[in-house]
Amino acid sequence: MAASPRLTPRVQRRAALAASGWVALAATALPGGSPLRWIPVLAFVVLAPGLALLLPQPLGLRPGARLEALALAAPVSLSVATLIATTLFLTKAFSLTAFLAALALFVTVAAVLPGVPLPAATRGAVERDGAHPSSLTSRFRKRRPGGGR
Repeated sequence: MAASPRLTPRVQRRAALAASGWVALAATALPGGSPLRWIPVLAFVVLAPGLALLLPQPLGLRPGARLEALALAAPVSLSVATLIATTLFLTKAFSLTAFLAALALFVTVAAVLPGVPLPAATRGAVERDGAHPSSLTSRFRKRRPGGGR
């Protein structure tokens, strides 16, 4: 009997991200004021497109950069959602179903592709101990005790 392939956590996260749009679309079938309807839709629209674009990093992210990528995901998501909504309005095809379907398709495709490179995120905000000083800090001289040169 052949062993089944094991899904890595990275693949599982990407698959969950791709499925989140379709779950949000399915949640619209629930009654109008139900939190089970608007919470998944809101979370999907505000975070999923940005996460799909930013997080599948080939080298992974350092711990401090994960928070930075998460903070950047919301404005990127809202920008993508605005572009899709505007396109649907201009083509006179806007509806919640069309909007969520287009956004879910975008997130599904983006989750399959590698993420947008984040050079600062992979380098980290603070350099490791023992790293070479940057050219900016090497230009400054240390002061002698007493404030003289």
